[in-house]
Amino acid sequence: MFKKIIHWIKENIIKEYKFLLFLTILYILFTWPVNYYIIVGGGISNIDNRIQISHANSSKGAFYLSYVSELQGKLSTYLLSYIIPDWKRVDMDNYRYEETEKIEDIEFRNDLELKVANSNAIYHAYQLAEKPIQPIDVKIYVTSIQQKDKTTLKIQDQIQSIDNYHYDSIEEYKNYLQTVPENSQVTIKVIRNNQEKEIICGLYEMDNQKKLGVTLQKVITYKTTPKVKIKFKAKESGPSGGLMTTLDIYNKLTKTDYTKGKKIAGTGTIEEDGTIGQIGEVKYKLLGAAKGGADIFLVPEGENSKTCQKLKKQKNLKIKIIAVKNIEDAILKLKNIS
Repeated sequence: MFKKIIHWIKENIIKEYKFLLFLTILYILFTWPVNYYIIVGGGISNIDNRIQISHANSSKGAFYLSYVSELQGKLSTYLLSYIIPDWKRVDMDNYRYEETEKIEDIEFRNDLELKVANSNAIYHAYQLAEKPIQPIDVKIYVTSIQQKDKTTLKIQDQIQSIDNYHYDSIEEYKNYLQTVPENSQVTIKVIRNNQEKEIICGLYEMDNQKKLGVTLQKVITYKTTPKVKIKFKAKESGPSGGLMTTLDIYNKLTKTDYTKGKKIAGTGTIEEDGTIGQIGEVKYKLLGAAKGGADIFLVPEGENSKTCQKLKKQKNLKIKIIAVKNIEDAILKLKNIS
């Protein structure tokens, strides 16, 4: 019986080898990973349902996040990017700070950047609206390794203390390191994989400064009145929605409706000092905003703005482009639109 089964399998493989070969090639095309992201276009998404504030003021128009659509880097999408004119290949190494970083490290950094952007957005919106806000928690994470041979810290480590000193700012940790004697080591308590660990690290000197060999990022949680809750989708990450998040929160807190019944899309980071930072792939975001029917597109002043103005002229886009340098500038320009 067993021999008959083997004979039947061999006979059918020989008969159908071309089809089986085709299926194998197709499987490889659709599943074989490549070291690229494939950008396939842009779009806009109403930010209103991502931000909840009790007793929020209503608006006639709406603020929209501008985003780029990416496909996972597979051999099939990589090859198609050479055929479809508007598809763009982005080398994954552009997102790595050093060669040995894993995809999980990049995704962690992107998620953390979104948290920082949301934290900055809450702070600036509440400060400008003159609403009560106070910090209640600060977490400091390792986001990249600068000197792999100098440290035993890892990306995603949450710093608890250095030599039993706990600080709520990165600057205070840096200042402490300058007091450590030369050729000494420091003991760092971290949370790694949900467990507390003690890490022994040496220091190195650069530009007359003692360093750990890592980049740190701070995330602040605030208590606000009224309460605010921000909830982005799982696939959304990165800092480029900071500008629009800030504007939507501010608009909900104030009696003035800064949308003026218009569909306002935009992009740009919101920094700790309130400046609006440059972002990548801005042309896809402008095209997505125009395709989505936005009346206005807010963009960081500088290179991003120049790129958008040039593209608007080339494509004869009807959308109004407004360049902004900081959050106060953005609010003032929206206040003055007719």
